Parts: sequence; structure tokens; C-alpha cells
Amino acid sequence: MKQYGLIGFPLTHSFSKKYFTEKFQKEHITDSEYELYPLEHIKDLQDLLDLHPDLCGLNVTVPHKIEVLKYLDWIEPDARTAGAVNCIRIAAESPVEAAFSGELGIRGHDFRLEGFNTDIYGFEMSLTPLLKDHHDEALVLGDGGAAKAVKCVLDNLGIMYKIVTRRPMGNNLLFKDLKPRHIRQHKLIINTTPLGTSPNVDECPTIPYNAITEDHLLYDLVYNPEKTLFLKKGEEQGAVIKNGYEMLILQAEKGWEIWTAKEKHP
Repeated sequence: MKQYGLIGFPLTHSFSKKYFTEKFQKEHITDSEYELYPLEHIKDLQDLLDLHPDLCGLNVTVPHKIEVLKYLDWIEPDARTAGAVNCIRIAAESPVEAAFSGELGIRGHDFRLEGFNTDIYGFEMSLTPLLKDHHDEALVLGDGGAAKAVKCVLDNLGIMYKIVTRRPMGNNLLFKDLKPRHIRQHKLIINTTPLGTSPNVDECPTIPYNAITEDHLLYDLVYNPEKTLFLKKGEEQGAVIKNGYEMLILQAEKGWEIWTAKEKHP
């Protein structure tokens, strides 16, 4: 039986387990199963892999998306640029390959850990159909792990952006300093914070919503509830809105594609 799963801590609920369990049932995939592996410390990854030799792939969630990089044998360029991995492919290696695997990774194993960021793919494929010519400057609300994939996509698309945070960080804007002119200048606004996530549905980022127009596109990485207060306030101003559910589906399917691919990466 091929094993797949999610590592992170804590794992109170999981979209991935429900999604892949239903996928396997619907598509009559009988040789695979998906489990949750609560991993408080990323240094225990080796022990997890030793305990579950049939693992073929892992999703990675908070707090390990960044720290996991130093345990990998190969990292795709976009994931390396973003500085975060949310998908690991576990590929078999011969003893000779294992002895001479890259500069990174866990030593002395007979498998190869390949890191990807499928959030990058999911966000880009979900966002680009909605983009218009005037969406050439963006505000990215929040600068945590979720923002890394967003920034990578914006860089790839040539969209200039400004990060908005609560505390001073480099050249970031502060929420308290946001003015209507910032909103008018940036027609694409992306929320990467957890504000508004169920059950805290009455919360939203503090921005001048009254400056939003029908030319704006508001994207919220939150998908539960379907329409956050952030999106509702944008919609009231005539903006196009999008939540993170499609991104979640796309990144999950991309992960499955990576796990079941035959080729080995250089």
C-alpha cells in the first residue's frame, strides 16, 4: 500500500486528508491511502520516514514549510526562490545515488526527498484568468509563510507589489498607515493573513475599503467561509472577488501529479 500524508503541528483539521481519501474512493485508487502525521519538530522527519517505509509523498503545513528545506535532497527553483516547500516527493535511490546525493538532505538513506511548492502553481492558475491590464500593482496583506507563494507568482508575472504588515519589516507598509491613495494605486489586493477564517468570521484586515472600486480584484487565500468579511466588503464596492478554494484544489492535484510522476529530477 502506497502511503501519503500531511506533516505539521498541530493538525487539528485537514483539507488534504478528506480530499485525497475521497479522491481515492471516487477514482477507484485502491493501492494508496492518506494519513495525518503530527510532527512537532521537523528534526523528527527521519524517524517518521523510518517508521513508514511505504511513504511516497508528503504535504507540509505550518510550522515546517521553511525549516524542512534543509532536510531535502533537491528543491525546485520556484520553491527555493520562495523559501518554502509544501510538497515532498519521496523517490527511491540506489545505495550509490544515496551516498552522493546533493549538498542538502538527510544522510545515509536509500530514498531521495524532492521539495516543491504547489501553492505557487495553485495560486497562479487560480489568479491569472481574473487579471486585467490595470492589475499591474498589488497590495499583499500579511508576510507570513502563505505570502511566500504569492510573492513568487507576482514576481513571475511581473506585477509590482507592496507588503502590508502590522509591525515594521523592511520597506513594508503598516496597516495603520494605509491610506485611500494606496488602495486606488493598487488594483489587486491579496489577503494572506488568517483573518476572517471560520469561526472568526467577523474579522477582516483593516484597510480603507471605501476606496475600493469596480476595477479592483480582491483575492483571499482563506476559503472557509466561502465569502470572508474582506471579500464581502470588496464586493459591496463593486470589486471582483475570489477565495482560496480553487487554489487549494489545484495545489492538491499538482501534488498528486508530482507524487505519481515517473521521472527523477536532476
